[in-house]
Amino acid sequence: MAISGVVIRRRVDDLDSAVAFYERLCGRAARRFGLRGAELATVGPFLLFSAPEHVGDRLENVAATLTVDDLVAHEALLRSLGAQIIAPIAETPNGRRLVARHPDGAVFEYVGR
Repeated sequence: MAISGVVIRRRVDDLDSAVAFYERLCGRAARRFGLRGAELATVGPFLLFSAPEHVGDRLENVAATLTVDDLVAHEALLRSLGAQIIAPIAETPNGRRLVARHPDGAVFEYVGR
């Protein structure tokens, strides 16, 4: 069970300008979508988002998104290491995910099969 990828979350004031910058930086096009009142865009290893405070705070409180091969096995590992599962495994527009608070207080989203 290994972490195979990391997506960096970044709140921005102007999503259009940020997308243009990160598309040039990463050399690839963004994929834009909306989720629960937020506008988001993925560009390479970055997840950019713009949202009202009450919506954006929920997204910003997660430090990063970590990709794992086996989400169920990783949930068991997290629990065995003392992490708190604050959002259980659920289907999203981008696949399956869970959110966990590590013993040090850091909050991460995990995505995988």
